Amino acid sequence: MASIDLTKVLDKAWSDKSLPEILAAPVSALKGVSDRDGELLKEAFNVTTVADLANLKYVHWAQALAALAPAK
Repeated sequence: MASIDLTKVLDKAWSDKSLPEILAAPVSALKGVSDRDGELLKEAFNVTTVADLANLKYVHWAQALAALAPAK
């Protein structure tokens, strides 16, 4: 199973939470994503949680396209 240092990707208040709690958290729980960013994601894509963002079809499309690009 892959691991990730949660302190590098989550705001401090969220780094000790369980995975289900993190996935249900607002996108602003992600380090570098502000409350205003979260509001804009809600308006543009109806994204309110970390799970919503992870499952956003546009994110999947962008990741697929990036995977096709030659390695740098």
